[in-house]
Amino acid sequence: FVETFQEQFEQIHRLETNKLRNVACCYAHMLYTDAMPWTVFSLVRLTEADTTSSSRVFIKILLQEIASQMGQKKMKERFADKTLQVCFDGLFPRDDPRNTRFSINYFTAIGLGYLTEELREWLKTAPPPAPLLTGLDGGSSSSSSSSSSSDSSSDSSSSSSEDEGKKKKEAAP
Repeated sequence: FVETFQEQFEQIHRLETNKLRNVACCYAHMLYTDAMPWTVFSLVRLTEADTTSSSRVFIKILLQEIASQMGQKKMKERFADKTLQVCFDGLFPRDDPRNTRFSINYFTAIGLGYLTEELREWLKTAPPPAPLLTGLDGGSSSSSSSSSSSDSSSDSSSSSSEDEGKKKKEAAP
């Protein structure tokens, strides 16, 4: 079942919505009844870059169906199980605060925000993201970053409303 889950998840974008829903419900039933190991979640990496809209819909249906069968308390206990934490690292990424926020927003949007309480606490104490280097040698990257920061600060007042609109769009799943 694990191999078929991986194959389906990799090709989920090829399915039409009803088939996608049926596949997700089938896997949710197998997970809920423990017919399939929960370690399959180690195959899922929930970030904006690593998922498509189809895979996000699949994950949504899968998790919501499990939640409806298990109930909030049992599902929260399962996701808090220390033996499975390694398998859930992809669903609750801690590699980059942007990925963490995406995951938190995603789970909140699908009604499962209670699963992200620990992740929210981690985000409060998370180190700031490393700055992106634009050049290969240290001298050119520092001079270009200082000039770009002055350019962006002069533009920030005129485009702050545009930035807010972009942030709202990015926050939506």
